Amino acid sequence: MDFFNRFAIPNPTPTIYASMVAIALTVIAVIIGLTYFKKWGYLFREWLTTVDHKRIGIMYLISALLMLFRGGVDAIMMRAQTAVPENTFLNAAEYNEVFTTHGVVMIFFMAMAFIIALMNFVVPLQIGARDVAFPRLNLLSFWLYFVGAMLFNLSFVLGGSPNAGWTSYFPLAGTQFSESVGTNYYMWALQISGLGTLMTGINFIVTILKMRAPGMTLMKMPMFTWSALVTNIIIVFAFPVLTVTLLMGTFDRQFGTNFFTMTNGGDDMLWANLFWVWGHPEVYILILPAFGIYSEVIPTFTQRNLYGYKSMVLSMVIISLLSFMVWVHHFFTMGQGALTNSIFSFTTMLIAIPTGMKIFNWLLTIRKGKIRFTVPMLYSLGFIPLFTIGGVTGVMLAMASADYQYHNTMFLVAHFHNVIIPGVVFAMLAGLTYWWPKMFGFMLNEKIGKWAFWFISIGFCLAFFPMYISGLDGQARRMYTYSAETGFGVWNMISFIGAGMMAIGFIIIVYNIYYSIRYSPRNVGDDPWNARSLEWATHNPVPEYNFAVTPQVNSSEALWDAKKNGHKLFKGELKEIHMPNNSGLPVIMAVLFFVFGFSFVFSIWPGVILSGVGIFSSMAYQSYMKDRGKHISVEEIKETEAKFGGGKK
Repeated sequence: MDFFNRFAIPNPTPTIYASMVAIALTVIAVIIGLTYFKKWGYLFREWLTTVDHKRIGIMYLISALLMLFRGGVDAIMMRAQTAVPENTFLNAAEYNEVFTTHGVVMIFFMAMAFIIALMNFVVPLQIGARDVAFPRLNLLSFWLYFVGAMLFNLSFVLGGSPNAGWTSYFPLAGTQFSESVGTNYYMWALQISGLGTLMTGINFIVTILKMRAPGMTLMKMPMFTWSALVTNIIIVFAFPVLTVTLLMGTFDRQFGTNFFTMTNGGDDMLWANLFWVWGHPEVYILILPAFGIYSEVIPTFTQRNLYGYKSMVLSMVIISLLSFMVWVHHFFTMGQGALTNSIFSFTTMLIAIPTGMKIFNWLLTIRKGKIRFTVPMLYSLGFIPLFTIGGVTGVMLAMASADYQYHNTMFLVAHFHNVIIPGVVFAMLAGLTYWWPKMFGFMLNEKIGKWAFWFISIGFCLAFFPMYISGLDGQARRMYTYSAETGFGVWNMISFIGAGMMAIGFIIIVYNIYYSIRYSPRNVGDDPWNARSLEWATHNPVPEYNFAVTPQVNSSEALWDAKKNGHKLFKGELKEIHMPNNSGLPVIMAVLFFVFGFSFVFSIWPGVILSGVGIFSSMAYQSYMKDRGKHISVEEIKETEAKFGGGKK
């Protein structure tokens, strides 16, 4: 009985029991549906084991959307709890779990997955490549992310969710204050998914540096590809820090070491330093690809070249360097001294300069442009003022002395969301709508998409701007309730209404996808937006091999150059194309990683040993396996091209 007690939920409620039933019914429905329609084989062959970067990108995308709604439910629950004073919708323990899982799901499993989804789908097309450099590693990266996400979400119904905040500061995350296995889930889920992200970083650096089309020098790469390159370099330097930090935290919790303890030579501030050495570069891992998306969307819908190409590249490189030099501003109030605070206050303000360069470049691109107010362009235009407000409040927080007033209040919550939602979520929705026809061969409905934009934008302002006021008035973050005498009630009710409007906006997006699948025309052409970069030079939807003939590039806007200046993109003859085979080994390894993580969470040592042996055995098998891939003959290429009208350009 003691063995089974460890799996019990520490704070069981009717909500959790209802969730257990809902999860079980969903799993049963999926199994029955796949069996009834006889799709198990198709699902395994065409999707679960695919090494096609486009399909892997779509799997990342589906996972990110699921996590968006998973984290969104947490957000609504928090806003509902604080909507009125002394509310009892959630108790203190439940609220701690909800705000912890909200942050982790949104940052690690939604935002990261969304940007990697778009990088997977778009970057090889933008550089004229057949696939990424290491296709099987790419599939393994996805599955490690996915099983990490599933392991984390399993905590909700088995053993208890983590409750020490998404930053999981020690000693709060230690066994003295977090006795359940929830924080163990945090440690292992993030280690497993982070390993997949690190593999992605290595993969895309090699892909971009080694697999560009002839003529595409570094300074002729599209801006989204540049943002992907800089982002993945940051990933390679930042994520090992997180992995080691999480491993040290695991040893403290499960083996009694003293890295982050308050006694026996430990230092709890070591966790804060190591976490934010990763954590602040992580902000730019999310933001830089978003900047790249806006740099693709704005020129397309203003019909103008991107203003200041070289300065945009330079600003991204400067941001990537400075992102590793500002981490201490996350704990100005924790006693490191005036000199240290002054240095990091200066570097924090300094990083606003290259960011400001980008804002002016986008504004100068828009200036005198022939603007088309499409859904992607609306998100891009909405981003500029909202993100600027978030940046200005960031400069306020960068003043170390003033930070004593702002820190740990709702002002900080408002600032963070004021940067991340316009800077990342708006970009994701802009990129999703922009590249949707390239992914699926039809467009999302513009009218419905605009309704979603206005609900999300207005809801965002209502949800987070009142937090600046209540934060300056003294409302602490992470507090599950407050008294009516504080006067915070009106601001929190407005925030709740705004969060509800945002939820409606995201529901409209889901409806838009459903409506467009049913009713949108499929004959939208290969270039429905009259775009500028190379991904629009191939067919909709994209063939397995991407391009029948490798393109020859003349500029950073290769397709626009071909359309306006008569440059011929495809000069060679059709040749046999070599492509990688699908592989089931990454799926097997991911299952073993899941068992390894789950066993470690609950200290089931036979499971740890057996799954660990299985992981290393799989790695050894992969090392000695000979798979020379497959070849697509010229005749097959001609047949495929004929289906799209015989090729182009």
